[in-house]
Formats: sequence, C-alpha cells, structure tokens
Amino acid sequence: MKKEKNKQNDMVIYSIGVEVPITPTEPLPSLPVIPHGALVILEGRAPIWRYVMAFHALHGLASAVGIYDPRLGVVVVASHSTEYREGDILDIRI
Repeated sequence: MKKEKNKQNDMVIYSIGVEVPITPTEPLPSLPVIPHGALVILEGRAPIWRYVMAFHALHGLASAVGIYDPRLGVVVVASHSTEYREGDILDIRI
C-alpha cells in the first residue's frame, strides 16, 4: 500500500552508505538521535549485511524502520507503531 507521509519531524534518516568496499569489521556510523515514536529510515549504498547490522542496532530504539529505495520510496520493514505497517511504501524522496 502506498502512502503519503508529510510529518518529517517524526522521521530520522540514518545514512549507512559506503564509497569503497568494506569488511564487516568496519563500524557503523554513530546512531542518530531517535525521538520517541520516530520512524528511522536506513539509506545509502552498502552491502546487505551492513543493513542487517544497522537494523539490529536500531531494535528497541525506533518505533518503525524503513529502507529507502530510490525507485519506490521508503519501504517499512518493521513496526511497533499503529501508524506504520510492514510493507507500507511511503512516498518520501531523499
């Protein structure tokens, strides 16, 4: 289901992209400040294992986590919020 989302203040962008090949020993960027109830959007060109590491780091901190896809927008992949459901596609461009 595609939704429009206008409340930018309850969204946090967490950029985990890399410019050069890396190994799993490379640390993630510091976590951003995550307000209570926020949707955290992971974005950036990175290996899938880096996305999973970031997702794990966000567990319990974010009310919902989305992954930015330049073709679709933000795809919600996990939610403990009534505002977002897994599989929602949010019309957000980064």
